[in-house]
Amino acid sequence: MAPKKSDPNNKIAAENRKARFNYEVLDTLEAGLVLTGTEVKALREGHANIAESYASVEGGEMWLINSYLPEYLQANRFNHEPRRRRKLLVNKREMARLAQHVDREGMTLVPLKLYFNDRGRAKLQLAVARGKKLHDKREASKQRDWGREKARLLRDRG
Repeated sequence: MAPKKSDPNNKIAAENRKARFNYEVLDTLEAGLVLTGTEVKALREGHANIAESYASVEGGEMWLINSYLPEYLQANRFNHEPRRRRKLLVNKREMARLAQHVDREGMTLVPLKLYFNDRGRAKLQLAVARGKKLHDKREASKQRDWGREKARLLRDRG
């Protein structure tokens, strides 16, 4: 059963739109997050930012570092810290595999999007990625521009 478009539980809270431009995505993975109540409420408002964040494996646990979840205004003194490290819930085998990629091959773990699944749980889509060089970025930009131009030409002629 496909989720409805108007389903409030299944929505994107934050998206890292620059990630696919700056990195070559090799593999993706869905991970859960350990959040406090005010963090979940702030996420539902949709003002989170994961553009400058990354994930790392430390001490047998995976952490999301440098993500920004703004304070929930109605929470006064029970609020959370906006840039705290958040624990990611990942299977041990998957975590070992990701750590191996990062250590051996020089890849990074980049968050692509932060969203709520159909059960209302906050999930993070992580990517195993390799940084692109400047000439690769130029080539991707050229390809994208040519695709737009080609679509424009075909639309005007047809």
